Amino acid sequence: MPVGFLTQEQRDGFGRYVEAPSREELERYFHLSDDDHKAILLLRGEHSRLGYATQLTSASYLGTFPDDFSTVPQEVLHTLSRHLGIGDPACIHSYAETRQRHRHAVEIQARYGYRVFTAPGVGFRLSRWLYALCWTGRPSWRAV
Repeated sequence: MPVGFLTQEQRDGFGRYVEAPSREELERYFHLSDDDHKAILLLRGEHSRLGYATQLTSASYLGTFPDDFSTVPQEVLHTLSRHLGIGDPACIHSYAETRQRHRHAVEIQARYGYRVFTAPGVGFRLSRWLYALCWTGRPSWRAV
């Protein structure tokens, strides 16, 4: 995927937490729906529930799953811990060392329909959709 239009700083920050999300971003991207809660409550252990929630919300906010859980801002962990009734958000560190996080990422992709841009046909369909929006004059490029 071409990224020549991005600055080096933007390329370096893609898919990572560069700074803590604002209060508005925490409310928008790190809110768990009732269905999210149902899926998360089936998991054993606070570390597993917090890890799953972190991956789920990070995928929405960053566009990818976090590689390094030590870079997830404390504000994110505290927000999710509060939603899940978890007392110690530091339990995320034991989740980061498990293989379960990879299984959870696959489950989240399947459950919510997330796709990798490099998967066959995904980039093409995205380009075609964007082209159709531009052709009909309906794109919205303003910041949300």
